[in-house]
Amino acid sequence: MQAPAELNLICYQGANFDYTLTWNSGGTPVDLTNYDARMQVRTSAEGTAIYLNLTAGTGITLGGTAGTIYLEADAATTSGIGQGSYSYDLELISEAGYVTRLVNGTFLVDPEVTE
Repeated sequence: MQAPAELNLICYQGANFDYTLTWNSGGTPVDLTNYDARMQVRTSAEGTAIYLNLTAGTGITLGGTAGTIYLEADAATTSGIGQGSYSYDLELISEAGYVTRLVNGTFLVDPEVTE
């Protein structure tokens, strides 16, 4: 089992959030066909409130053989997240049910000035 990569993300409150990453193993993209994915943003790993909840098909698009993972949230969604520093992780679930925490880190929400 490999430790998850540390990846800190910045979200601009009230603007569309999008980020693309690629899962590689030994320099080769991992085939994400038949995978599921989930990502949650909370105040901390122990926090109970979920400020952003993305899943495959709802905010996460998996790129099959390319190994890409596209994360997105619209401006209306990000405007509802208060400024500050949050924790998140992104998990991928194989067809057999094996869960891999690919990345985790800080999800920083930069405050909106113009509304």
